[in-house]
Amino acid sequence: MSADHQATLIDGKAVAAQIRAQVAARAAALAERGVRVGLAAVLVGDNPASHTYVRMKRKACAEVGIESFYHALPKDISQAELEALIDSLNARSDVHGILVQLPLPAHLDEQRILSLISLAKDVDGFHPLNIGRLAMKGREPDFLPATPAGVIRLLEAYGAPFTGADAVVLGRSNIVGMPCALLLTKRDCTVTICHSRSRDLPQIVRRADILVAAVGRPHMVQGDWIKPGAFVIDVGTNRISDQSAKDGSRLVGDVDFEAAQRVAGAITPVPGGVGPMTIAMLLENTVTAAERSLQ
Repeated sequence: MSADHQATLIDGKAVAAQIRAQVAARAAALAERGVRVGLAAVLVGDNPASHTYVRMKRKACAEVGIESFYHALPKDISQAELEALIDSLNARSDVHGILVQLPLPAHLDEQRILSLISLAKDVDGFHPLNIGRLAMKGREPDFLPATPAGVIRLLEAYGAPFTGADAVVLGRSNIVGMPCALLLTKRDCTVTICHSRSRDLPQIVRRADILVAAVGRPHMVQGDWIKPGAFVIDVGTNRISDQSAKDGSRLVGDVDFEAAQRVAGAITPVPGGVGPMTIAMLLENTVTAAERSLQ
């Protein structure tokens, strides 16, 4: 690539705005039929990042005509009390989606809680059966996890070639890395999952026509790790100190954006890339759940 090359900026805000407009229209159509779309958010403890996420999700719900039911619970809540809340939300006809903000405190059985959420209301797509279907050939989950679905939607919107492409997913979390790898596999990519224990990470990443970085380490991926012309989706949101910023810090991704954009074909910024898509896909899943409840 020439020294003055600039990658195409993948604008997550713009793509998310289109999805939210469609969701608002679908929610309005349901309201005309007497159905107010409802999303229940369950937040345990006082993790500041989780509180911020839930606040953003509630604001987004209000903007598209989805009612949000907020359950803020103390961090020492018992397993039985949390299970009872999930059961009650499963039974409510005005709740179409249930969102349990992760991570949960260590004393709670996260898998058990996620598996109790009704499949019809699993708008986060984390129920073990939904993830299992995602992993199986010829099966489709009821709902896709929001962030991985958003990653794929961005790649589609900007014309990434999937079939036969070498895709590298950096990170293997249940929430992003693993579902992203499964979704890319379903689109006929040749997928490599790598992580902190992989040997010679730069060499693996350099093969990627499509790179999804979801490892949670600021600027880990260097510019010279990027294959010229690659599609780079940076899922990382890391806060680093920056004395020139108003609050003394700023958000950066897992990829060194300045260096990567001189090599990549297309790249997401942080913030403004994957983040807005996560909420948009959650809203889309919730309105889909409400539509299905009428069938």
